[in-house]
Amino acid sequence: MTSSEDGSAAPRRDARQEQDGQREQDTRQEQDGQPEQGGQRDWRRWHAHRVETVASPYGPLSLSGTHWLADHPDGRIDGVPGRWQEDGAEVVLTAAAPDGITVDGQPLEGEVRLGADRGPIPGSRVRAGERHLVLLSREGRWAVRDFDPRSAARHAFAGIETGPYDAAWVLPGRFVPYEKPRNIQVENADGRSRGLGLAGEIVFEYGGAEHSLHAAVEDDGSLWAVFADAGSGRSSYRFRFLRPAAPAADGAVTVDLNRALLPPCAFADHFICPFPPPGNTLPFPVPVGELNQLQK
Repeated sequence: MTSSEDGSAAPRRDARQEQDGQREQDTRQEQDGQPEQGGQRDWRRWHAHRVETVASPYGPLSLSGTHWLADHPDGRIDGVPGRWQEDGAEVVLTAAAPDGITVDGQPLEGEVRLGADRGPIPGSRVRAGERHLVLLSREGRWAVRDFDPRSAARHAFAGIETGPYDAAWVLPGRFVPYEKPRNIQVENADGRSRGLGLAGEIVFEYGGAEHSLHAAVEDDGSLWAVFADAGSGRSSYRFRFLRPAAPAADGAVTVDLNRALLPPCAFADHFICPFPPPGNTLPFPVPVGELNQLQK
């Protein structure tokens, strides 16, 4: 993937080199008596953690397939062992010894009824060797996701291109909840439209004008917005996520665009990320935060 508007190739460094380089830079600054400001130092730690998480064995790079069961009426999926059949609110998985499938750590010979996986990928119930076979339920449709630590995308990963930290992009804002939550249809990365739940707007000022982003509220109270900007698709990926911490009691929230995130579908084509809803394209470029994936 290229990293600049003219399509020139980005410098390629692997994820470990990127993390080591950041640690060396921090050490040099401390030795020179010029320690980073707190916000920049925290951002570097955040970025190093993001690279480590993305590159982990079952991070987003390991997703090698999302297989909708409606597309496989006989229950057989190329490259995925076992037979997977929808049965209302559950999926029936049938396997024989040669399939090499385990459920909850035990070999499966016969059939088992399964619900959707909810927790982290390594905690999913079904495995086939090193692979985790994760059940997804979305708007009444079932899919099997295949997370494989040997995926080509994971081994091609060389880091995450970011803009330089800039405190000017840490903006005060406020969260204005809707009277009632909304659910709107938006196109997803796989070309299908699905409902996106929204709870209010993040309002902030930039360049002398007021701007807003429609946002959801997560279970822990933090916010989640899907947004694009004037540089999306050229100097950065076509859209990104923003995850501000939970608003204060008066609605105050910090809009730190240095922590704009690449969505999972920037790392693997098999995610079904929602595109920005109407109104969530900022009229100016945001040259900070995560911009693109770097590949070897």
